[in-house]
Amino acid sequence: MTNEKNIHALNTIPPLGERGIAIKAENITKTFGDFTAVDHISFEVKKGEIFGFLGANGAGKTTAMRMFCGLSVPTSGTATVAGFDVYKETESIKKNIGYMSQKFSLYGNLTVKENLDFFGGIYGVDRKTLREKRDELIQELRMENEKNKLVSELPLGWKQKLAFSVAIFHNPEIVFLDEPTGGVDPVTRRQFWSMIYDAAENGITVFITTHYMDEAEYCDRVSIMVDGKIAALNTPSNLKKQFDSDHMDEVFYHLARGAKRNE
Repeated sequence: MTNEKNIHALNTIPPLGERGIAIKAENITKTFGDFTAVDHISFEVKKGEIFGFLGANGAGKTTAMRMFCGLSVPTSGTATVAGFDVYKETESIKKNIGYMSQKFSLYGNLTVKENLDFFGGIYGVDRKTLREKRDELIQELRMENEKNKLVSELPLGWKQKLAFSVAIFHNPEIVFLDEPTGGVDPVTRRQFWSMIYDAAENGITVFITTHYMDEAEYCDRVSIMVDGKIAALNTPSNLKKQFDSDHMDEVFYHLARGAKRNE
């Protein structure tokens, strides 16, 4: 993978400026008592975009993501996710997104096949489609020999790829990924990003947090939060130009140095 030359960017899909809006936030704020976790953030994410949402521990990115997933109600501001209001239509948001948590989120005491059946049922996939998609996915992941193994017995990289596949099993409009490649080897990380590009090519918007700054360069655009506010938002190449840096980690360190709080 080369900087900002990912697979989906090379295809004949509309440029970002011509796509519809998947996420729109205007002055979204979240307070806990006297503490402001997310401080009046505003941005838009285009449909099919790979949007990097970065920040050091305590920056507020996890709190913000929870609001966009319909898991937490903002204190003020307005936002829509997949066209649904974050205050009034949280259940509709949940039905139209996928989510992969920072910690592995499948059931270790169920087999690969059983996990796919279980989550497919939760997402409301009909039985015939579920069986077809399940068998197709197992083949794509080359897990034919592992489909009846307990998930707890799989290597971490396989677990993460399976978890991502489950998160987009129902073909959601948006998938939220919270540091999905943490702890996996470089080869698996490359394979995982190929899956992300494929999802974006198929029209799924990808909203991802990561602490690997080389991965930030694979995103269409990157937002960097500091102390609850968005300190920078642009394409990786433009951010590097703006901060006269050769790598995204230099941009990140430049902004994060001024942070006043930690989780």
